[in-house]
Amino acid sequence: MSLLLTGIAELTTNDPARADGHADRGDALLGIVRDAAVVVSAAGDIEWVGPAADAPDADERRDLGGRAVVPGFVDSHTHLVFAGDRSAEFAARMTGTPYDGGGIAVSVAATRGASDDELRRLVGRRVAEMRAQGTTTVEIKSGYGLTLDDELRSLRVAREVTPHTTFLGAHVVPPEFASRRADYVDLVTGPMIAAVTAAGVAESIDVFCEPRSSHAFDGEESRAVLEAGRAAGLALRVHGNQLGHGPGVQLACELGARSVDHCTYLDPADVEALVAARGTTVATLLPGVEFSTRSPYPDARALLDAGVDVALASDCNPGTCYSSSIPFAIALGVREMGMTPAEALHAATAASARSLGLERRVAPGFPAELAVLEAPSHLHLAYRAGVPIARALELQEPVGLQEPVGL
Repeated sequence: MSLLLTGIAELTTNDPARADGHADRGDALLGIVRDAAVVVSAAGDIEWVGPAADAPDADERRDLGGRAVVPGFVDSHTHLVFAGDRSAEFAARMTGTPYDGGGIAVSVAATRGASDDELRRLVGRRVAEMRAQGTTTVEIKSGYGLTLDDELRSLRVAREVTPHTTFLGAHVVPPEFASRRADYVDLVTGPMIAAVTAAGVAESIDVFCEPRSSHAFDGEESRAVLEAGRAAGLALRVHGNQLGHGPGVQLACELGARSVDHCTYLDPADVEALVAARGTTVATLLPGVEFSTRSPYPDARALLDAGVDVALASDCNPGTCYSSSIPFAIALGVREMGMTPAEALHAATAASARSLGLERRVAPGFPAELAVLEAPSHLHLAYRAGVPIARALELQEPVGLQEPVGL
C-alpha cells in the first residue's frame, strides 16, 4: 500500500532543482522544500515529492507533525566488526598519550577470540544504534582479524547487514608478522584478496597508508595492496594523512580511489590532487577521530572553497572514535571545521553516498531511506549538538509522537 507523508515542515531532497525559491544558498544546495509531502510506494520507493498542497492521494497517510525530513545519513567509514574494550586507551589519550595505531592489536586479539555469534550480536546492536540516530546506509570494514579466516568471517558478518563491505586486511601489520612485513603484504595481496573475491564478500579494498606509524603501511606497501585489489575488481578506499603529511592522499587520487579518509594533514599538492580528482575521489573527513584523539581538525572550509568533494562519516571503531553518531560528526563539522550546516548535511548524505558509488536523493525512483528530526529544520542537527533528535524513518510504524514539534 502506498503511504503519504505529510506535516513535513522542511524537506531536504539533495536535488537543487527542487529548492522552493528561497534565496538562501544552503536551501539551494540541499534542494529544500517547505510544507512538503512525500508519497512512498508499497515497494518502499519514492513515488512523488512536492508541496503538501499538491500531494496526490495514497492508500495510507501519516502526519509527521511539523518535523523536518532529511535523506537518511550515509556512514561511509566504519569498523563495526570487533570485540573488546579500549576505553582505558581513550582515557590515556586524554592525559597526553599520543595515538600511533598500536592499540589496534588489542582489538585484533579480542576479535579473533570472539565467536561468530558474538560478533553478529555486536554488529547488530551497533547498526541498530546507528538507525536510532538517522543512519540508513553504512559501510563496514574488516581489519580486526588479520588472518585469512578471521578477515573472511568478519566480512561475512558485515555482509549480513550491508552490501557495502570493505576488505581492510592492510589495517596494520599483526604482531606475528612484526619482523616479516613483506610476508604480510604478500599474504594480503595474494591469498587474502583471492579468498575475499572468490567468496564475494567485499565490494572495496582499503589500506592504512601511514608511514608515521610503525604499525601501518608506507606508500609503496599501500600501492601494492591497492593495485592488487584493483586488479581483482575491488573499488579502492584509502586511510590517508591521518597522523601527519604522507603519500596517502596523492596515491588515492592517482589510482582513482572512491574515497581517501581522514585528510587531517594536507599540503598544497594534496589539495591540488583532490581538486583534480573531483568527481572520482571524495575526501571523507572523520571529525569524531580528532575529538577522540585530541588531534587538529581537518580544514573542511579550505577544501570546500578549493572545490574538493567533501564527505563526513563517523569512523565508528573501538580505539580512536567509539561514536556511531552522524549528527555528532555534523555538529563537529560546523563547529570545528568551518562548514555551514547545509554543507555538513550534504557531506553526510549526498557526498558520502558518492564515495560508495551511490546517489542519495529524495526523488521519484529512489529508495525511501529517510531520517526524521524532532525539530522543524536541519539546522537543529548542529544547533542541538548531543541531543538525539534524528532517527531513521520506519515505513511500517508511526514515527515517534504525533503531536506537532515545539518551536
